[in-house]
Amino acid sequence: MQLKRTYLFLLGLILLSSFVVVQQNETLSKIALLTTQTKFEVGNTVVLKFSTSKSTKPLLYCSNSYGSTLVNATLNNKILEYNIPENITKKIGVLNWKLLDKNNALSGKLIINPKAEVATMETYIGPPSIEAGGDDYTMLVVIPTDSLDNPVPTNTLVNTKFQFLASEENKDIVTNNLIAFNNIYSKKESGRMLVSSESLGVNSKEFTINIAAAIPTDFTISASRPHVYADGNQITTFSTSVIKDKHKNLVSDGTFVTFFITNSDGNILKSTGTTINGIATAKMIHPDYADTWSIKAYVDGMSESNSISLGYKQVIQDFEVIFSEKNRTITVGPLQSFMKQMIPDGLHVKLNIFKDNKLVNTLTKTSFNGYVTFNLKPAIYQNDIYNFSIETVGLSKDFKTKKLW
Repeated sequence: MQLKRTYLFLLGLILLSSFVVVQQNETLSKIALLTTQTKFEVGNTVVLKFSTSKSTKPLLYCSNSYGSTLVNATLNNKILEYNIPENITKKIGVLNWKLLDKNNALSGKLIINPKAEVATMETYIGPPSIEAGGDDYTMLVVIPTDSLDNPVPTNTLVNTKFQFLASEENKDIVTNNLIAFNNIYSKKESGRMLVSSESLGVNSKEFTINIAAAIPTDFTISASRPHVYADGNQITTFSTSVIKDKHKNLVSDGTFVTFFITNSDGNILKSTGTTINGIATAKMIHPDYADTWSIKAYVDGMSESNSISLGYKQVIQDFEVIFSEKNRTITVGPLQSFMKQMIPDGLHVKLNIFKDNKLVNTLTKTSFNGYVTFNLKPAIYQNDIYNFSIETVGLSKDFKTKKLW
């Protein structure tokens, strides 16, 4: 019985001593946060302080959207001080921290707020060209930033300014989600609009928006020519009226206009021009035989002109053909124009050569000083009977059973 009491007494002493040691250890290792401030302005020094009852200096783990780091402490009079690195405190956002001590599960977060100042302004605008009429628009985006390149606080005022023709306008917008933006709608008139912005005394550079004319409306065309003869030499010039949009704005210089020319045979010729001051011109050489043209112009996919008709008179009514040098030299001419003058150089003359009613060859030459000469070489055209057909300016002459020797 006495032995049992002794055993229980010793067991009680052991338990009591263990409780005292645990309490002492807990007292020695107790760490408490002293810093109560949780919001700081970006760029300011941030120091977290903790009270401690021991001499150990646990690391402080810090993390934000730019990365993570470990911070060493300094111990002064049982106060742990952690200086947060500058590369973290100069970025706005949430800073999470945690004390790496197994006996003290301390953690929290700090808010790094932007400065209420503007050092620089990033400004973007696009598209740079819009259509007149009031329906099309471009967007202005402004990003004011502080001296540490952080976006300024939400609802920071940005004043946008516009100049167009004789008018000047202002509009106030505010930052939200780091940016301020404004949709700039076109005017009914075409021209250039100047845009700038200002925030907290800092101004952006000047931007230019080109307000171009809207889709062109239908227009008319006309033609001018030196004469009405089909000489294959002179040039007919086609011109549009002043092309405008529905708001009476001149279309932009360089607007592409295509002129389609349909001749009497249904063949289509094409000539193009671009507008200058709203007018486009194109040119086409006269035909070399009597013909009638129907002309219509288009701004592709947008507008079209009226249709006009032009007639061209036959310039040569007849021509002479002379066979010489054993019929191997064929001279066509003189080719005379409407005033009996020699036709300008460059008129096409075609010689078709037939043998046994089959086409052997076709030779084509251009006139020089009103004549065209064909030479038939013996090495190519042997001595025999041939048929010939000569074509020019829409006329044709046939010569049967001509003997070459």
